[in-house]
Amino acid sequence: MIQKFALWSIPISIAVLALKLLAWWLTGSVALLSDAMESVVNVVAALLAFFAVSIGGKPPDDNHPFGHKKAEYLSAVVEGVLIVLAALLILREAVAALSSSHLDQAPLTGVAINVLATALNGAWAYVLLRVGRQYASPALEASAKHIFTDVFTSVGVVIGLVLALATGWLILDPILAILVALNILWEGWKVIRKSIDGLMDVSLTDPELDEVRSIIDANLGRALEYHDLRGRRSASMIFVEFHLVVDGGMSVATAHDICDDIEDALTDQFPGSVFVIHLEPDSESKGPGADSARAPKTG
Repeated sequence: MIQKFALWSIPISIAVLALKLLAWWLTGSVALLSDAMESVVNVVAALLAFFAVSIGGKPPDDNHPFGHKKAEYLSAVVEGVLIVLAALLILREAVAALSSSHLDQAPLTGVAINVLATALNGAWAYVLLRVGRQYASPALEASAKHIFTDVFTSVGVVIGLVLALATGWLILDPILAILVALNILWEGWKVIRKSIDGLMDVSLTDPELDEVRSIIDANLGRALEYHDLRGRRSASMIFVEFHLVVDGGMSVATAHDICDDIEDALTDQFPGSVFVIHLEPDSESKGPGADSARAPKTG
């Protein structure tokens, strides 16, 4: 599913780029040129995303026993860098145009074509974001957010061009391009930061850890407590490990069954993920310091 959407991003990004180049050719607007330059990055990013999800979708092998999911984070980092580079190129063109602002013939036709490209881009970004979040794909999410910055750019450009045509203040064209470029720089930095967190094995978020705890709590069986819970995410997979405390006199088979019950429940909620449970006797109990503990028996 992820690969299919990543593949479709390639022809759609090329179509959007062609429309934006046509809009720039008709108007000579530096803002529209900047918008088209960002779409060049979109095409490259679509190719990178398809490559990343193709690799990330491969099953674990002898050389990669934990799978290939981090390829998506690598793609997202590169995409973030490309976003930043696009913004710097836009800034250069816009600053150069401050002293010679002009628009060629057929500006309204160019604006209309840009609006069409923006509508196509916005619809596709919405689809990619939903699919990326549904399947926890960093590559698709990064692509969607990148395209959304392109959509915001295009909306701003259209508004600015309309104002420039209505007032005759053609300098609004490069000024708008500069403002848009600064926003794109910020969006590119956020994509890079989030992707680097994934590569650096940042911890699961508090809500994710709470969800893991609730599942363990519901399936503790005869276990006494658990502690030292920690986890990380790799695209759609999570890796969780913790220590499970059981009665020191419990048989290995019974303790193993409890571990199986917990693993099965976690796997149902997080398919394809990895869970490591370290069994300990009650002499290793942390009591009040444990992540979760059963209330002591009374009577």
